[in-house]
Amino acid sequence: MTEQYSAPADAGVSNEPTASEEGESSMEKEPDVVFVPTPQPVVDRMLTMAKVKKGDVVYDLGSGDGRIVITAAKKYGAKGYGFDVDPKRIEEAKKNAKEAGVEDLVTFEQKDIFTVDLSPADVVTLYLLPELNVRLIPQLEQLKRGARVVSHDFDMKGVKPVNHVELSPPGEEKTHEIFMWIAPLRRDRA
Repeated sequence: MTEQYSAPADAGVSNEPTASEEGESSMEKEPDVVFVPTPQPVVDRMLTMAKVKKGDVVYDLGSGDGRIVITAAKKYGAKGYGFDVDPKRIEEAKKNAKEAGVEDLVTFEQKDIFTVDLSPADVVTLYLLPELNVRLIPQLEQLKRGARVVSHDFDMKGVKPVNHVELSPPGEEKTHEIFMWIAPLRRDRA
């Protein structure tokens, strides 16, 4: 059976030329995909699996409405950074952070996720298609030892997860998968 997926919250991804290729600002890029939010029970489980704590720095790539870093800040006191190419999502995320009272702990930046320096992150969260997760491997390999990477629904081919769970939130028919890796990433042996 072939499953059809609408593209998840990877609005931080653009197939447009980079600013250096075109000589224009990355602020002018448009998202190539439709935003699909991560359900709150899945957000909570992702952050629990990653053992987020006060003082952690959480990066969300393709952050959409900001719910993951907002939850990390509100529930754990973590510092959060959300990156998305869609200016509408960035504005929505900033509004949501203010409403949640965590605007001092979170920052949202309109940026192509493939240009983000991930080295300061303790935790990186993803809800991207598998091929985009794989495309991020070189950046994720730059994470400091012990940094956690958590992905909603999609694995990272060629990299062995340290944890994988299935979650069926009450009232939902869909079963969600959560994958976790710890830096340094462990490549699968061929």
